Amino acid sequence: MAAPRPLLRRKRWIAALVLGLGLAGAGLAAGWLGRGGQAWETAPLARADIDATVTAVGTLQPLRYVDVGAQVSGQVLRLHVQPGDRVDKGQLLVEIDPSVQRATVDAGRASLAGLRAQLAEQRAQHRLARQQLARQRQMAREQATRDEDVQTAEAAEAASAARIEHLQAQIAQTQATLKADEARLGYTRIDAPMAGTVVSLQAREGQTLNATYQTPDILRIADLSTMTVWTEVSEADVRRVRTGMPAHFQTLGGDARRWQGTVRQVLPAPPPPVGKSGDGAATQAAAATKVVMYTVLFDVANADGELMPQMTAQVSFVVASARNVPSAPLTALTPVPGQRDRYTARVLNADGQPETRELRLGVRNRHQGEVLEGLAEGEALITGARGADTGPRRFQW
Repeated sequence: MAAPRPLLRRKRWIAALVLGLGLAGAGLAAGWLGRGGQAWETAPLARADIDATVTAVGTLQPLRYVDVGAQVSGQVLRLHVQPGDRVDKGQLLVEIDPSVQRATVDAGRASLAGLRAQLAEQRAQHRLARQQLARQRQMAREQATRDEDVQTAEAAEAASAARIEHLQAQIAQTQATLKADEARLGYTRIDAPMAGTVVSLQAREGQTLNATYQTPDILRIADLSTMTVWTEVSEADVRRVRTGMPAHFQTLGGDARRWQGTVRQVLPAPPPPVGKSGDGAATQAAAATKVVMYTVLFDVANADGELMPQMTAQVSFVVASARNVPSAPLTALTPVPGQRDRYTARVLNADGQPETRELRLGVRNRHQGEVLEGLAEGEALITGARGADTGPRRFQW
């Protein structure tokens, strides 16, 4: 037999009331338990490798390179290399039109031949003058000639000898000039001064080079087996960088490969500012608003050829390092004012309660530091809090 409708509605109302009171009680209990409760985020003191570094940006350049230029003017007849070619020392690189230089050499050789002919003629005249002088002296001993004739013969012999010396000097001068002309003729064929790779080419076949006032560059040869990182370090960090300090870098290629090196040189002055001549005051005013950068050099082997000139390097100079030492995250530490190596930290003690400790740190980087005193390995360092309540919770019914 079905229950009356009013009785059914009454049972449903009582069930809803009981369920609501249950939920409210559960919420009240949760609020009461969470009112004074606290959960801590901790990290155990673990061992790690720590490197204190100075970071900077650098550019890769070959350690050894040479700019090959033209020492004579003329038209480029032939280029025997292209960028990227490997060349050996002494290999022919460029041929310049030798017409003018060859004509100058031919003229010098002809002039030299003429002087040598004059010298031969003058030597014959000198022999004749000596013979005449000998006859005059013989006749003078026999008193068969005048003193004036003897003196004339002596002067003629001396003048002939002087003309020989003059011609010899002219020949020496012409030979030196000819040697220079022959050298300039040789400069029309440009050979590689070193073994390496052609990294750039500024001239083209048919181009006319003018070497009158300056040496025009034709190409650059570089030895890419060893690269130099030209690093710009700010004035705030350059005092921490020393010769012999380890350094490493990565390129912008996206891989995780790291190249190692050692600081070779810290240049004592920054590069000169780029500016027009005569605007020194403006240049100084502009430089005063910028960070002064100093150049630090270190070399790295490039046997596999992965590094190329002008690549950008993200450099780190290792100022200090510690291996397998207890380390703590710096985000959980508070510096002690006036003490560089002192920090305070909150640690969970054996009873699970937080307490404040003073730590002494050694080597530090941007994220963690070496713990020397104040915290033992394995202790729980408080790094944050979760579930903390600052007052009673309000519930909505």
